[in-house]
Amino acid sequence: MNDTVKRSTRIMEILAHETGGRSYKSYKYSLDESDRSAIEYGEAEKTMQWARRGETKLYTSAIDLSSLSKEVARSDDQLLSYFLDGSRHVYKVDDMGFEKSGNRTAIYPIIAGQIGVGCCRRSDRSLSVEDMAREIVIAMPDIAQSSGKKQGFFTATAQKLNDGTELRRIKTSGWEFSTILSYKSAKEDKDYNDKGTAQIQARMMEREQEMVAKLVAAKKLNANHYLVKDGSLEYKPSKTLRADPRAYQKFKSNYDYVLGVSKRFNPEVCFVSSDKANPGFIAELPLYARTPVAYFKDQEFLGDIAFAVWYIRIRARTRTRTPFEGIIKVEKILVQSEEIADGMESDLVDLLSAYLINERNPVCYGSDLRWANHLYPVYLTERYIRAQYLSTESFLHLF
Repeated sequence: MNDTVKRSTRIMEILAHETGGRSYKSYKYSLDESDRSAIEYGEAEKTMQWARRGETKLYTSAIDLSSLSKEVARSDDQLLSYFLDGSRHVYKVDDMGFEKSGNRTAIYPIIAGQIGVGCCRRSDRSLSVEDMAREIVIAMPDIAQSSGKKQGFFTATAQKLNDGTELRRIKTSGWEFSTILSYKSAKEDKDYNDKGTAQIQARMMEREQEMVAKLVAAKKLNANHYLVKDGSLEYKPSKTLRADPRAYQKFKSNYDYVLGVSKRFNPEVCFVSSDKANPGFIAELPLYARTPVAYFKDQEFLGDIAFAVWYIRIRARTRTRTPFEGIIKVEKILVQSEEIADGMESDLVDLLSAYLINERNPVCYGSDLRWANHLYPVYLTERYIRAQYLSTESFLHLF
């Protein structure tokens, strides 16, 4: 490495030298999306159809939980003890050219992201930080590690980025480059920016799973202490994981006391009493009521992992802009053999739902467009994570 590269403190200069690419010093900008509707659009796939009911009692109409919610609010029990959220800020930081066959140069975007995964614990009605993981990652085209470079090249290159003098200052705030991810450079329908963002999103979900596994290993999750995870639990198991029955079962068992709560969902996949979608059933849910529980399985994407899925209205329709605001989607992975065979105990579904309803207060009017779908402890966890991020200006200055 020559003296110029040794003295370099810019990420792109180091990357260009290590990968043999050419940095074009392109315009840097955020790829994050703004707040969107609570509705996910698109017709339901056949594999998304809900085969049967996912609870022990047969319901065909909404279940009112207003009385039960008031009852549990008067007790000192705290069934929902842990709250986990994963977040990422993603940016396009440059375009980089790589030589291909025939002396041709192909240009690909370099995507960088800050990933934060945090967990808060509530004890005696007080919320505190349980755990926090932070890292910076870069997504590059797979062509950047070709040309005979050894296995582990990206990991070694990430370590060189951490050794740069410009990067030492961010370590004091808990941030460092953990790895470089690769996305496919082959031409497909998917945009390269989306490919890079997808790799960073997948990395964030891996860190979420690691944090859940850590809580389980410490025996902190049980029938008296559930974890509420912001977003879906529909993690796609890898081929390696599926091929190891013991590891696969352990992965599923980690979620025995975990609820996934989504603020956004596709109402087209709600099947109530027939084989036809009925999104209107969700939209017309009364306040503090839940839908019947559906048994959900997607063999192709999720393997043999089965879910119990239901919806709860936590805000009055008169207080929201659209009928789907104020509704949350709840997922629970079915782990026990009795649950898989007969569904969740309906009384447990009611109890968990009542506790979730009581997490809606206090509201955060004006500070978040998603306020109607927020659970407040999850909102606080999310705000804590985002407060740890480097500013956009400071982050992009690294590149």
